[in-house]
Amino acid sequence: MAGSSISNKNGNKTEDNKGDLDYWIWKMDEKGTPEWQKSFGGSGVDMLYSVKNTNDGGFILAGTSSSNKSSDKKDDSKGQEDFWVIKLDAKGNEMWQRTIGGVSQEKLLSVIQTKDGGYILGGSSSSNRTLADSKGKVDEYGKSENSKGNLDYWVVKLDKEGKVQWNKTIGGKYYDELKSIVQTADEGYVLGGYSNSPISGDKTEANVGQGDYWVVKINKEGVIEWQRTLGGDKDDNLFALIQTKDKGFIVGGSSNSSATDTKSETSKNGSDFWILKLDETGNVQWQETYDYGKYDVLSSIVENPDGTFLIGGYAQSEVKSKTTNAKGLKTTKKDEEGINDYIALKIKADGDEIWTQTVGSNGDEVLKKLFEMRDGGYLLAGTSNGTISRDKNSMKGGQDFWIVKLKDKDKEEKVKQNIEAIPNPALSYTNAIIGYEYKEGTATLFDLNGRSLQTIKIDGERTIPINLSGLPQGVYLIEVKTDVSSDSVKVIKK
Repeated sequence: MAGSSISNKNGNKTEDNKGDLDYWIWKMDEKGTPEWQKSFGGSGVDMLYSVKNTNDGGFILAGTSSSNKSSDKKDDSKGQEDFWVIKLDAKGNEMWQRTIGGVSQEKLLSVIQTKDGGYILGGSSSSNRTLADSKGKVDEYGKSENSKGNLDYWVVKLDKEGKVQWNKTIGGKYYDELKSIVQTADEGYVLGGYSNSPISGDKTEANVGQGDYWVVKINKEGVIEWQRTLGGDKDDNLFALIQTKDKGFIVGGSSNSSATDTKSETSKNGSDFWILKLDETGNVQWQETYDYGKYDVLSSIVENPDGTFLIGGYAQSEVKSKTTNAKGLKTTKKDEEGINDYIALKIKADGDEIWTQTVGSNGDEVLKKLFEMRDGGYLLAGTSNGTISRDKNSMKGGQDFWIVKLKDKDKEEKVKQNIEAIPNPALSYTNAIIGYEYKEGTATLFDLNGRSLQTIKIDGERTIPINLSGLPQGVYLIEVKTDVSSDSVKVIKK
């Protein structure tokens, strides 16, 4: 679980705030019990927007920072706000960090590890090209192209050590904000976001309404291959994008447009979820609109192994209250402000709804991410300011991280293994995952000749990082002996 925090050491936060907002990351076991937590920040505002597992068993953190060199920040700000990327090992220790940006504003919303072991950063920038200093040196972590308009898509490719390989500025003459990026089967990338630019700069299709979904396909060097502008007569804001198993795409966000241009169905009540299925070249195959409240915001899409999809977001409900009029009669009044609840929606491969689950309290819940878990359930993660009520059973402060685990009744629950290795195959690290509670034991790595290569004492941890770096490619055995059980798992070193 990852986000940002302004809190000092209190509640269940173990470190004081370092500046304004800091990056804050938690590692938990399968029941949500904290195993460790880390804060990273400088003297300014540090907003963490994206976290991913990496193939060495660690994590990559990506967000925006206005901090100069201070506390955990190792480089000065390059402008107003920059991309700030931190690579952690499996135990949460920093391996390297990078500050990347120009003289104006950068906002980093999405990071993924690429098939070559490097990283792709998807965000936005209003900066022009970084100029050489007085000695003629150009900052390798600066911007290589001028701004196309107010705000542009900005994509940065890093190698596995975090060094910039290339960066591309893509946009029209107005406002283009990149929200999501995925690597495609051909090792290119698809970018999804919001645009109100007309035909200008890189934009080849006219703006439809106030703002539209803008989907851009680039190759592995960042060259545009195709693009699509999708929208109706009002405002359409893309938040999530995935590539599907058939090599097409699902794009989703919020729309208050009527049935005009790309939009086939009028939004019913304010803004609704709007989901489109695209083929491999961006042509619309089907689309659906889903209405839950006055203001519905879609934030996550997951494709299930059976071809169904799980959609996550939040919706502003209309809260009804009883009042008495001048004649003494009881009437029902709708509170136009309402409160937000988490929404989980499961749909078929053609968009038909299977079920919807609403989760909330008496306060405001904003769902940021939804994930499928290894046991077939789902994890909903976001923020809540509600008190203990309805589905919420605890609170810590004004605005808390709030995590909810759902079980899918349509799925057969996977049998839990005593020990698993993830990732497997692995490059340099794998994690031995212990599927039961225990007090103490050892984890030992063997080669296939039975030679012990390393032994780690363990004291109740459920996730044990195993270092495979320096070992030749091949098959190894991890044996875990505890006071409860003795088990082993094979792991392949790539």
